[in-house]
Amino acid sequence: MILYGSSLSPYTRKVLAYAGEKGIELDLQPTGFPNPSQEFLGASPFRKMPALRDGDYTLADSSAIIHYLEAKHPEPPLIPSDAKLRGKVIWYEEFADTILFACGGKIFFNRIVAPRFMGRECDEAAVQAAELNDLPPILDYLEKVVPGGEGYLVGDRLTLADIAVAGPFANFRHTNTRIDPERYPRTLAYVERMLARPSLSRWVEQETAFLAREPA
Repeated sequence: MILYGSSLSPYTRKVLAYAGEKGIELDLQPTGFPNPSQEFLGASPFRKMPALRDGDYTLADSSAIIHYLEAKHPEPPLIPSDAKLRGKVIWYEEFADTILFACGGKIFFNRIVAPRFMGRECDEAAVQAAELNDLPPILDYLEKVVPGGEGYLVGDRLTLADIAVAGPFANFRHTNTRIDPERYPRTLAYVERMLARPSLSRWVEQETAFLAREPA
């Protein structure tokens, strides 16, 4: 199966980490940004990243791809069958995609994407607004719900919720976004533990090495 995208995207990284936890082999291929390849457009006509090609079957959007893979490869389950647990997993994924990274995306776009890939200056005012206004209530919420010790967000085992919530924090690392360890100790400990899992750490390490190189 081919996955089109870049692991710098938390949505692509989420699918890659999910597949890693499942033992599913995915061939990561670039989209061709800023000039998308025909192969990518064939799988994602609206240019949503990531996109999947499985033989003659194509699918775009990280959540859609994950639900497809979960149905095709049900073991080990990363989306619970229990109604209440499943509902929570879906909520945390949605929270990560549309609330957590709605904030993180403003920072990542301006500090990484715009200057490095688009030749545009960072809008530092937008970054500061996201860091000072958008991020604190999100972290306040997480500090209340993340587990202490060795626990997980939903139930007693790793689920998609953990992968989805932890992944965007790699982007905060890449942008040197400071998160106060005295105010958010549980969140930081939980994120560090999740990002250390091989399914995530392999991609984050590659991203860090890539960003350390001077742009071509």
